[in-house]
Amino acid sequence: MTDTVTHPFALALEAWYADHRRDLPWRGTRDPYRVWVSEIILQQTRVAQGYDYYRRFMERFPTVRDLAAATEDDVLRAWQGLGYYSRARNLHAAARAVVAQGGFPRDYAGVRTLRGVGDYTAAAICSIAYDQPYAVVDGNVYRVLARYLGLDTPIDTTAGRRRFAEAADALLDRRRPGLYNQAVMDFGALQCTPRSPHCDGCPLAAGCQALQAGRVDELPVKARRTQVAERFLAYIYINVQGNVLLHRRGAGDIWAGLYEPLLLEFDHRPTEPEVLASPAVAVLGAERGTWRCVARDVRHVLTHRVLRADFYALTLPRLDRVPEGFVSVPEPRRADYAVPRLVSLLYERLSR
Repeated sequence: MTDTVTHPFALALEAWYADHRRDLPWRGTRDPYRVWVSEIILQQTRVAQGYDYYRRFMERFPTVRDLAAATEDDVLRAWQGLGYYSRARNLHAAARAVVAQGGFPRDYAGVRTLRGVGDYTAAAICSIAYDQPYAVVDGNVYRVLARYLGLDTPIDTTAGRRRFAEAADALLDRRRPGLYNQAVMDFGALQCTPRSPHCDGCPLAAGCQALQAGRVDELPVKARRTQVAERFLAYIYINVQGNVLLHRRGAGDIWAGLYEPLLLEFDHRPTEPEVLASPAVAVLGAERGTWRCVARDVRHVLTHRVLRADFYALTLPRLDRVPEGFVSVPEPRRADYAVPRLVSLLYERLSR
């Protein structure tokens, strides 16, 4: 196959895409900044959730210079609720690097050096913004290729990643790489879905090896199962005469730069007396105030762990000093401080 010949697989996908493409706000642009922001938002985020975030983010930071000039707190506040906050911090740092170097990189090697940009994101940006022939390989693409080609090499192994990258490159439409990449991603999201794929009427059905062999539900294959650990947390929302105490999480943490109330962690589900007896609570003089349980065993699921949190509220008439590492914030200004989703749940429970 030469670079000028398009594989029938690609032609079928592009024909399907012409009729079924999703109307998304980042489609139809070749601005590398906008393509980049959309791809970073869609890492670990469903399109339905990312849609409104993208619109709001672009309204707040319409150019890479606007993003570079923002504070980290501004960026994290715009990102609040999307999770995986390292994406926002990387995006911010990379925007400053882009401005410092005089503009967005225009080749794969340059794009790949941006903080937070991996092979998939670099391929998406270069193909969509610059029509450069780089094939994307993400979860949707793994699934489509595994089924169509009957590939059972585990996708979470070095050999699997190499094999699928080679297959994706071989099938890529080099004349229209941006169109092809968006087509295969939408096809995996809408047609060749993880469960109950729409095999009836599928334009690839005649050549789909998994369908012919009755193996659609078996592919793609993973070598390992994700081990999920539980963590047990207790949040104490402290209010002193209309001011709340918030702590900013430090670097090296998945929620770095975000704010939260007093947090205690245990190796088991703590009882309320255990929480009250902890030194961090005892030093506040909780007996002088009003203590109440807001919610118990609120679960928040992350990729490799399940957080189980208890929420408490402590209202104090006074406080001799603000604990080290905390800031005292007027409660009406609480929304100015970006918080993890779990803390948002606490805020929602408090207002009930």
